[in-house]
Amino acid sequence: MAIGLSEEHEALRESVSGWAERNIPSEVVRAVIAAEREERPGFWSGLADQGLLGLHIPEEHGGSGYGLLETAVAVEALGERVAPGPYVPTVFASAAILASDGKAHAELLPGLADGTLTGAVALSGSITGTRGEDGALTISGSAEPVLGGALADVLVLPVSTDRGEEWVAVDASAATVTPIKSLDLTRSAAKIEFDGAAVPAGRILDGLEGPAVLNLAAILLGAEAAGVASWCVTAAAEYAKVRVQFGRPIGQFQGVKHKASRMLVALEQARATVWDATRAEGRELDYAAAIAGVIAPDAAVQCAKDAVQIFGGIGYTYEHDVHLYYRRALTLRALLGPAAEWAESVASLALDGVAREMEIDLPEDAAALRESIRAEIAEIAKLEGAEQKRALAAGGFVMPHLPRPWGRDAKPLEQVLIFQELKAAKVKLPQMIIGAWVVPSIAMYGTAEQQERFLPKTLSGEMMWCQLFSEPGAGSDLAALQMKAEQVEGGWKLNGQKIWTSVAHFAEWGICIARNSSEGTKHEGITYFLVDMKAPGVTVRPLTEMTGENLFNEVFLDDVFVPDELVVGEVGQGWKVARNTLSNERVSLSSGSGGTGASVPDLIGLVKRLGRELTPAERQELAQVVCEGHSINALGLRVTLKQLTGGEPGADASVRKLVSTSHAQHVSECAVGLLGTAAVAAADMKLGDPGYWNRAVLATRAMTIYGGTTEVQLNIIAERMLGLPRDPEPGK
Repeated sequence: MAIGLSEEHEALRESVSGWAERNIPSEVVRAVIAAEREERPGFWSGLADQGLLGLHIPEEHGGSGYGLLETAVAVEALGERVAPGPYVPTVFASAAILASDGKAHAELLPGLADGTLTGAVALSGSITGTRGEDGALTISGSAEPVLGGALADVLVLPVSTDRGEEWVAVDASAATVTPIKSLDLTRSAAKIEFDGAAVPAGRILDGLEGPAVLNLAAILLGAEAAGVASWCVTAAAEYAKVRVQFGRPIGQFQGVKHKASRMLVALEQARATVWDATRAEGRELDYAAAIAGVIAPDAAVQCAKDAVQIFGGIGYTYEHDVHLYYRRALTLRALLGPAAEWAESVASLALDGVAREMEIDLPEDAAALRESIRAEIAEIAKLEGAEQKRALAAGGFVMPHLPRPWGRDAKPLEQVLIFQELKAAKVKLPQMIIGAWVVPSIAMYGTAEQQERFLPKTLSGEMMWCQLFSEPGAGSDLAALQMKAEQVEGGWKLNGQKIWTSVAHFAEWGICIARNSSEGTKHEGITYFLVDMKAPGVTVRPLTEMTGENLFNEVFLDDVFVPDELVVGEVGQGWKVARNTLSNERVSLSSGSGGTGASVPDLIGLVKRLGRELTPAERQELAQVVCEGHSINALGLRVTLKQLTGGEPGADASVRKLVSTSHAQHVSECAVGLLGTAAVAAADMKLGDPGYWNRAVLATRAMTIYGGTTEVQLNIIAERMLGLPRDPEPGK
């Protein structure tokens, strides 16, 4: 999934990518590198003809009248080709001019849109200006490095005047321009010098401020960084599929799989944060852009480094293109300035109470549906206790995506509206815990009798379940289970041990998979049962966890009888039912802090209670955690928006699952570090901050284990999202 989500954005991306593939092949890039002097590339007029220079510029000034997001889509696509030339500097310059009060719009934007003018922006410099009686400035000083400065016709740069920092758009012909030999072989920078150059009053960009320019830089250079990372991920994965070592593709080795998966994670986080920054306004824009400034350039550098590693020796050669992407990534990160400065901005804004609400723009036709839902929920809100929970279950509000009568057959739009209206009415859904994983499986595969017997009370939270899946020898490799199911008159006898069974000491019922046959593959001969936890032969032994608490249990089943009517699905086809349960489990486990309370708002609350200033190192760590949490929220919103339009969530959903499981760990680890010596206190939620956070740092260690370990999730991403070969079967 690229930066843009809508069908229009996907079409734009495909159009730009197709055009770039035809017009900017590797040979063109290499020719630019070999040239004695930098010139506008031969494809420059084609960029203008395609309208790519003016996507964000209003139609009245020769543009297409779209927005910065559309330009970011094009920048990303061209970044995948490591496109040489002044495209990014020019759209950056026109976006900066467009953000000013308008005096220079009519004069400069048409030329920047049609390609007759090129532009560049100096993000910093030591240029001073003296104001004349007519309001014009006379400027002197220098700025470097200026990306694209050697080819620019118009330079946008900051000037120190009697009014503070002002931004101007000055003709490059008024400057001494000295090209700088750049690390990026495909695109140069320059030193710009002025000695008494005149800037007319109409070229002073009133209303344009430094923070706004930096926000534009984070978005546009971040979008290009995402394009660089995208090429690295795709190229490395494709190479790993065909490069054979030790008799098999290197993409089958777990070390390579995990490296490639981590690359995809970094890429999708970069895309999500850049995308969200294009949507934000005000202080939220400062916050979102700063996060993109932290994540996107680092993602490009990391993906490029890892791509070189996967390509191996050939990737270290000058002839291979990967070093061009590594050079581009390093240059983008350098141009944006130290990541520590962007992180400091994130920390300052977060501690000042700035956050980013991930709001969904719903279609106009949602109003009538919302009113209907609101009216139903208003009636339910009048009820209390168990009566209210039963009404929520009966109305299909607990799991609305399920078919009626257990849900509402709700499409994504209705699901979003239900969530919003329940929150607005302060109506809380029943706590089903494991039941939330059980219900979809029984709704899909259970008999009518099973559904009537179990679903109403489970949906209302009145029936508690546990999950009898994992065994001492079958954790992540669940299909290796050994529990035996022997068919007897009227049903089955189950024998074996289950472990890591949450709330088994409280549960009334358990979902259990057991092996009824050893024939066929390991996924065959498994049957899915519903087990009465009070049945003769069921023994539950609580396990004390790292926290000192008892949530997990080991469960022994000795000749436990399960009648035929409590088999879910077909005999021997239980793996199919279990897969449904597991898919719901993994979505649930990755949707938040897992009940630990270890979230960014909790962390910010701790900082405010500490009563001291954080050290620079602490602020950097805090910023990293805030950035990660924001990227998870942005990924989640992208998944929802994609589903609202009927599309598949793609890599965003898998990446969000993976990152979410470790996020609460990072939050709690940061908190414990901030506590200092106070963190010697016992882990106990009743002991205030030290005990609360020590419990969290212990409890969250489970989050990257249960529901599919991090390592298994990395394999899944590598195989399903990147198409890398599956692990070989044991013995093969």
